[in-house]
Amino acid sequence: MVRLIGLFLLLMVASVQAQPVESFASFVANFRAKALAAGVSAATYDAAMTGLTPDPRVPDLVTSQPEFTTPMWDYIEGRVTAGRIERGKAALTRNADLFSSVGQRYGVDPYVLGAIWGMETDYGTVLGNASLIRPIVRSLATLVHQQRTRLVEDEADLIGALLLVQRGPLDASHLVGSWAGAIGHLQVNPSNVVAHGTDGDGDGRIDLHNSLADALATSAKFLRDLGYQPGVDWGFEVVLPAGFDYLLADREQLRPVSFFAERGVTRANGRAFADARTPVFLYVPAGKDGPKFLMTGNYLVLKGYNFSDSYAMSVAHMTDRLKGGGSFVQDWPRSTAFPNLAQRKAIQQALIDLGLYRGAVDGRIGPISQAAYARFQAARGEVADGFITRASYEALAAATR
Repeated sequence: MVRLIGLFLLLMVASVQAQPVESFASFVANFRAKALAAGVSAATYDAAMTGLTPDPRVPDLVTSQPEFTTPMWDYIEGRVTAGRIERGKAALTRNADLFSSVGQRYGVDPYVLGAIWGMETDYGTVLGNASLIRPIVRSLATLVHQQRTRLVEDEADLIGALLLVQRGPLDASHLVGSWAGAIGHLQVNPSNVVAHGTDGDGDGRIDLHNSLADALATSAKFLRDLGYQPGVDWGFEVVLPAGFDYLLADREQLRPVSFFAERGVTRANGRAFADARTPVFLYVPAGKDGPKFLMTGNYLVLKGYNFSDSYAMSVAHMTDRLKGGGSFVQDWPRSTAFPNLAQRKAIQQALIDLGLYRGAVDGRIGPISQAAYARFQAARGEVADGFITRASYEALAAATR
């Protein structure tokens, strides 16, 4: 336990040190050379950045992202609500021709695009909310100055935003988006708008905020460029037989559905698998007592759109609900007690000490941390479901004393 307390102190010091190393005005002056080297003109940079002040709301938002701080079921159920499902069905009906044409052109399921639209901006209704949607050059400059763990990505997005201002049609005061810089109906980061931006309505401009057609075409192209496979579902909820080897829950290796079917895995709704050849991986987000899934590569594409599994699962589930599907068959382990941030970091450090983990000690429990913990469970003769709870912290603290 002394080692864990020492770790907490080190992490607290590291957190204090992870602050801006220069004034905001100095940052604006010094970042100019990097932006110009990336293709931003001096005139564009000076017009957009001169006199800029940091957004005081951004630093607190960095530490409170719900994708990484909320149990998956609370995150999903807080977003895939009855009201949002009904509003989504109505919105897709109103825009049926547009969604159909984008789906046919790009091969992306229109309901996936509809689910992302609903998740990101509640079908465009929040785009006029000035407390949520603001000029993104200021927001991104604040993020880069703060130097959070996504510094490389934040710098790319700030440069991307400046390039979009340079390209037009929107200047720096009208290029608006979320506090993290995402733009438009389906919230695409500026660097990805630069890479995948598409004129969906044929007016010669790319404006994801004011044109739903541009937003849908851009996100559809983005998903295809990420590897989206037309005609393939995101995955299936499944039931595992007693004694199943949970170490097979490995997203690094996709296997055909038949591999799992031969080991007694069945669909939770009792239906047959459509194609036993489809490559999938087993995903057990809430351990042996929660829903289990066979995921296709298209689920990983959703994670390319937003890295959070909670987000990807919400989009996947919303897709099904917009099509008329129901809730998950298996319930979530709602009484689970979870470790706090310091305990999550201590878990990762303990797994490193045990030679099971090589990732970052950042408190973000994802697939790599879960796989490492599953190996710890297997070595102890436990069900190796990789589900990290407060009991995991206690077990690892005891194992590393």
